[in-house]
Amino acid sequence: MPLLTPAIGKLEASMSPRRSAIEIRAGLDHPIIDADGHWVEYTPVFAERMRQVGGDKAADGFLATQRRISDALSVSIVERKRRGVAMEGYWTRQSTNTRDRATAMMPRMLHERLDEIGIDFGVIYPTAGLGIPRIADDETRRAVVRAFNIVTAEYFEKLGDRLTAAAIIPMHTPDEAIDEIDYATNQLGAKVGMFGGAFARQLPAAQGIDPALARFTVTYEMLGLDSDHDYDAVWQKCREHGIAPTFHAGGRGFGLRNSPSNFTFNHIGHFASAGHALAKALFLGGVTRRFPDLRFAFLEGGVGWGCQLFADLIEHWERRGREGLAYMDPAKLDRVLLKSLVDQHGYEDMAAELARRDGWPSREEDELTGGVPVLDDYAACGITRKEDWIELYARPYYFGCEADDRMNANAFGPANPFGARLNAIFSSDIGHFDVPDMLNPVPQAYEMVEDGLFSRDDFRDFTFANAVRLWGTQNPRFFEGTVVAAAAAAVLSVAPARAAAE
Repeated sequence: MPLLTPAIGKLEASMSPRRSAIEIRAGLDHPIIDADGHWVEYTPVFAERMRQVGGDKAADGFLATQRRISDALSVSIVERKRRGVAMEGYWTRQSTNTRDRATAMMPRMLHERLDEIGIDFGVIYPTAGLGIPRIADDETRRAVVRAFNIVTAEYFEKLGDRLTAAAIIPMHTPDEAIDEIDYATNQLGAKVGMFGGAFARQLPAAQGIDPALARFTVTYEMLGLDSDHDYDAVWQKCREHGIAPTFHAGGRGFGLRNSPSNFTFNHIGHFASAGHALAKALFLGGVTRRFPDLRFAFLEGGVGWGCQLFADLIEHWERRGREGLAYMDPAKLDRVLLKSLVDQHGYEDMAAELARRDGWPSREEDELTGGVPVLDDYAACGITRKEDWIELYARPYYFGCEADDRMNANAFGPANPFGARLNAIFSSDIGHFDVPDMLNPVPQAYEMVEDGLFSRDDFRDFTFANAVRLWGTQNPRFFEGTVVAAAAAAVLSVAPARAAAE
């Protein structure tokens, strides 16, 4: 096995924070909320605990999901290329920093270290559980999800003053999602849901295909647009239980992120890609119009894509909305003028063809509209004024941002349409390979202030107030009994400053 031999000292120096997390936290007048930390389930033990509460189908189904990475890494690059299998990550768990490895495995140890890490309250997502919502078999998926949520709740029991764990909400059908929301909230006391999204659905035309090729004959569920299911009942259930749908969907291993040899190629941008698709579909599908009080979060992809999508949606609306499309109506073409201009400039062959077509340059194409019932891609959004963009996009959407992502500054920058401040939320991602030291995320985030990219108010929104609004707006009692209860209540009683358009 090859050994790594770079200048390790230089690498460690480049990752060393300028100030400690404790020092930074002591200088703030607000708590720090981690909107997306992770723990690393110890699979052998976790699976057996799942077996005790959910039976063999739950445990064995869970273990099968954990073999995906090892199965991919156990074959050659040539074989992965032949099968169309993506390169997975190797060496993704802490080894040099053994204390952090232990912290990621044991929620009680994480709870003990929060002051040292600089975090007052953390929302914790799974690691082994990230792929569970994508299990294809219905019975297995439901058994695995239910047992996984029960065991997770047991691990985080009595830690609720400073930690809360996300329950997995599968979304293959609305009924399945509603059942798990009811169970997770009523029976387990869950306050956070990690909703499935961007998962594969087999194309009807590909039924019976060779299983080895089946994964290439799929479409992906976007929940708000072009689905075979109406998920409005799920969003209504979220209202009833005070659950803000949060998505930790990924796009690694398919499409343009399917290198058989390079994990980094597959990893960069994959969370952003999945979040981009889901946010776009929910918006264009009118979900944020029909459920204006719901808040949605897209985790670990940063906010840079959110800023770009915000601008792109507006620019496309100007052209593909009702008024923009009306300008392009083929019936408005002055065919007589067109022919005269062609004659004037001496294009005889073009003039002859236009004459043959009765002045229509491409009538066959112009008359096609694809069978859409309404010629307006934004019809479901009901946009009538510029403030709608704030209410339908900037207000309900939240974007999970890792601490060292310099694009986080774009959330609060003047380039956003209408001067909108997008809801970036601090996401430590502790427990995963891209956080070599759990003591670094808070100082790395604060470097945005030190470097003049964030104001202190921006930093307060990023590390505290936006997270309070995400979960507290949906559930005013979310922070009761936690160490940040009083500070959160103060935020929720004051309307946030949003944007120039308001």
